Amino acid sequence: MLFVIVSLLACTSKQQTTHTPQKEVIITGLNNPWSIAFINENEALITEKDSNLLYVNLETKEKTVVQNFPTDLVDSIRVKDFRDNSGMFEVVLHPLFSENNLVYISYVAENNQGLTTTKVIRAKLIENKLTAVVDILVAKPFSEDLFHYGGGMCFGKDGKLYITIGERLYNEKDEPAIPIAQDLADRRGKIYRFNDDGSTPTDNPNFDGSAIDGLYAIGIRAAQGITCHPIAGDIWFSEHGSRQGDELNILKPGANYGWPIKTTGQYRHLAYQPPAMETTEFAPPTHAWLQTVAPTGLCFYTGDDFPAWKGNLMVAGLSRGSLWRMTIKENEVVSAEELFMNDRVRLRKVAQSPAGRLYVLTDENDGKLVQIVNK
Repeated sequence: MLFVIVSLLACTSKQQTTHTPQKEVIITGLNNPWSIAFINENEALITEKDSNLLYVNLETKEKTVVQNFPTDLVDSIRVKDFRDNSGMFEVVLHPLFSENNLVYISYVAENNQGLTTTKVIRAKLIENKLTAVVDILVAKPFSEDLFHYGGGMCFGKDGKLYITIGERLYNEKDEPAIPIAQDLADRRGKIYRFNDDGSTPTDNPNFDGSAIDGLYAIGIRAAQGITCHPIAGDIWFSEHGSRQGDELNILKPGANYGWPIKTTGQYRHLAYQPPAMETTEFAPPTHAWLQTVAPTGLCFYTGDDFPAWKGNLMVAGLSRGSLWRMTIKENEVVSAEELFMNDRVRLRKVAQSPAGRLYVLTDENDGKLVQIVNK
């Protein structure tokens, strides 16, 4: 009898932890969607990289274009360069959105000379219109380069806004004598931390006198995804390498993540020789892939649909349509599982709804919001 009871308990435990993730398409017809911010379980804002900011009802499937977006937005449809990364990027809600209706959006802005850079705005969302728009960050200088804008954003448990800005170069041969990501006077290739009104927190790290406002960490190549651990409060971000060298990092105040002096991959320009910086301390990656993943939006999973996944870091990837489940212990990646290897599609974002449901955005002309369900 004891053996039977133990066997039944073992079977029950196995059934409770057996996961069969499957995709269920919720919304279609999105123009290369980039980010999603859940207003509640059935309403969300979605950015289309090559089109609009949308209000979406997940029940009725209705999509409504949010009006009054700034006119300096430029996207890759207009530029028509196959390598072009421009467009609309992240949308995040203020932690007190239900009280103040504030949203934050990153996108590529164009100046009068046709040059571009990454820009972050704050606005009030009133009846599907943006009002009271103010600039939070304009990552000058504007330039001709169309690559690696960054644009990832999240709020930390400290109530501060964290923003990733890429270095904007496609090839290392174009680096100046002081590489962009290492130049404290250049806003590109950095991570920022701001108060919710765009001012600089008094407890931000101290760099030398030439450092720009809001600067929090340097040595960034092309970071897109950034998220906050829901319990510990640590900020994690994903980083694109050049030839391989894709990474996950934990954000530390004042840290230098090494680009282009240090990389776990190779340079696009094989003859490139970075300047020597022997006395500089570089932060090593928390995790580096051996293959190209092109990691993008990421989130920590806390839902109930997949109990054994709780606390795991979910990472979306553009290369080969990757979706990764990373098991974290004491801030170390101890295992990595690649999901949906037989059903690959470029993924720009993985996100969790307020009730803990897991979603991904597919990076396609007919982009989709897809829920990951346990069958």
